[in-house]
Amino acid sequence: MNIQEILDRLKEGNERFVSDKPEGDLQNSSRRNDLTSGQQPWAIVLSCADSRVVPELAFDTGLGELFVVRVAGNVANTSSIASIEYAVAHLGTQVIVVLGHQSCGAVTAAVNGGDNGYNLNHLLSHVTPAISTSASGAAVDDVVKKNAELNAKELSNRSSIISEAVNSGKMKIIPAYYNLDSGAVDFLE
Repeated sequence: MNIQEILDRLKEGNERFVSDKPEGDLQNSSRRNDLTSGQQPWAIVLSCADSRVVPELAFDTGLGELFVVRVAGNVANTSSIASIEYAVAHLGTQVIVVLGHQSCGAVTAAVNGGDNGYNLNHLLSHVTPAISTSASGAAVDDVVKKNAELNAKELSNRSSIISEAVNSGKMKIIPAYYNLDSGAVDFLE
């Protein structure tokens, strides 16, 4: 598939999910057996770790179709970038979706500030640029969208592997926003 076909497939899968008509293909023992010799995911999703956001379901995909990296706040940190670099360099994946979501707890915690302990404070520091570049008093969901946009840029800025793939036209990075209430994914292109 080319980049546009991958984007169309993600959008069509999300439409099926939203309309409660998922195909649910490629989720059986035959598919598991097919994947024992390797993987060829056609998209990467950097998603929040929130249990309400499940990219494989939201895009109605099966085993081996998505390379999903999940971390609170869908932040592009060293570990998440390294995982994505693996899929770009070794699996030839062509599309990255940075998927923020409605009512994100990590973004809410970052906006609210305060001491959340060393590890969580470190993670939330990756959300600070989205807060800084959003309008004063912006709604959390607006900061979530800005965070997805900035982390999409950060993937290219902090990785020569990813930036080379983007600059050569072999890859596209798209920020997106998952609506918890409807299940719809808004692509923020």
